[in-house]
Amino acid sequence: MRGLFLEELSVGQSAQLLRTVGETDIVAFAAVTGDTNPVHLDADYAATTSFGQRIAHGMLSAGYISAVLGTTLPGPGAVYLSQTLKFKRPVRIGDEVTARATVTGIDQAKAEVTLATVCLVRNKTVLDGEAVVLVPRQAA
Repeated sequence: MRGLFLEELSVGQSAQLLRTVGETDIVAFAAVTGDTNPVHLDADYAATTSFGQRIAHGMLSAGYISAVLGTTLPGPGAVYLSQTLKFKRPVRIGDEVTARATVTGIDQAKAEVTLATVCLVRNKTVLDGEAVVLVPRQAA
């Protein structure tokens, strides 16, 4: 399995994936990361917050961006160098999240690609940012 080589990328290329956030996703994410904030796991506690109900970890949505970069664009072989994130809205259990990455710049000398990253729920931005990844070159 291989991803795209630097030479195969162009500004404007885009890829996305869809994931529906389930109860098991939130519980598993809490177990793996150790983030047991009750706003994610305790319905009674979450009801007392401004959200009124449990919400998914913001980094769960960010993980969907990582999945796009690591599996599709550029895909296997790409190495994350940086990621900025702005959390705009909460994601709730049952929400379908669209994670999208779009190539916005290519540094041929460094073999680095910059991508606009966004997660949407019902066509509203819940998270956005920018990623930079190192991409393998095609063998000469």
